[in-house]
Amino acid sequence: MTEQSHTQLSALVYGTCIVIVVLVAAFALNIGGILDMRPPEFSKRNMLAALWYQYKLNYLEPSSLRSLDKQRDNITTSEGQSYTLLRAAWMDDKDTFDSSWQWTKDNLQRKEDHLVSWLFGKRADGSYGVLRDQGGYNTASDADSDIALALIFASRRWNDQKYFGDGILIVRDIWNKEVVTIGGRPYLAANNVEKTTSKGTIVVNPSYLSPYAYKIFAEVDPVHDWRALASTSYEVIDQSMRLTLDSGASATIPPDWVVVDKATGAVSAAPASTGLSTNFSFDAMRLPWRLALDYAWTSDPRAKEALDKMGFLRSEWRAKGSLATSYRHDGARLTEDQALSMYGGAMGYFAVSDVADADAVYRRKLEAVYDTNESKWAKPQSYYDENWAWFGIALYAGELTNLYGDINYAAHSAK
Repeated sequence: MTEQSHTQLSALVYGTCIVIVVLVAAFALNIGGILDMRPPEFSKRNMLAALWYQYKLNYLEPSSLRSLDKQRDNITTSEGQSYTLLRAAWMDDKDTFDSSWQWTKDNLQRKEDHLVSWLFGKRADGSYGVLRDQGGYNTASDADSDIALALIFASRRWNDQKYFGDGILIVRDIWNKEVVTIGGRPYLAANNVEKTTSKGTIVVNPSYLSPYAYKIFAEVDPVHDWRALASTSYEVIDQSMRLTLDSGASATIPPDWVVVDKATGAVSAAPASTGLSTNFSFDAMRLPWRLALDYAWTSDPRAKEALDKMGFLRSEWRAKGSLATSYRHDGARLTEDQALSMYGGAMGYFAVSDVADADAVYRRKLEAVYDTNESKWAKPQSYYDENWAWFGIALYAGELTNLYGDINYAAHSAK
């Protein structure tokens, strides 16, 4: 080998070593294990703002700002309106909030109370309105709670008592129409129908239960015992996760639906004839998020205890690197499909009870689907996936501020 060749080879080896050292250092500094190639202006806050802008373009009807479920023939649900109102309040988007709330009042709010009909769409005769023939005039208690909370938030955010006036009327009617007294204690039913049913049980959706909201309602409506409702909610959550229900075992994950005995408060599976399953799926996946929000705002140990019991999610993630969209109550996968909504809801568990895996779940399953160049999802998402991915990212980013203000947790301890 000539001296020139030796010199060239030495330079090549030296240069290669430098590249390797740089790559190793970059890998060691990168939390997610993948080189961070995002543009320098990227942040979770910017992503949330961009996704909110895109959501308004894609899923809010321009003339009314009602939320459209385009995967279901452009129906509007009270749930969809509640998501729009909450997000608008958190994003300080008063114009969207006002238009969306006005449409909700004009088209969904019931005449005999201040609760909200759950289903609006195109009728058989071609007109649009509440779909009474599909039970659409009935309520959904999660949407009523979220709408009331959004209005209370709006009253503080924009210093306008008119929002509070609308919100407190809903709060009181939730208690009057959707809270059922069992053994002298309040339980939240899934809708307004359960309170007057002649059946021995009431239908409850664990993912509707929002203890953080009840603690705020207790501040604005001291006449009713919202603290006790938060406590029974945690009891229902615990039973629904722990019991085997209609399965031979429990993976200690929440079910989509249960029933509660009107005499004893005992939780069980709904009769098969109702079609209400105990699967952990598109309903139940919201519960980890709700529990994490309560823990973030009030440090309620019951929230963390419930989340800690959901270690099944960590096991699934570590074993398979993914979460399916539907599981049987015993933990068996019912599908291999994945959805952003599942990861958005599950971020509540990972952010509180599995911090070691939280960033990987966020990066690989939520942020990775976001196109940083176009500032939107890399491919179109459903209305539901868009909302719950946003909620999950916002929770993980610490952007879901309690706009009402500090809550004295000691005043809302177990009762």
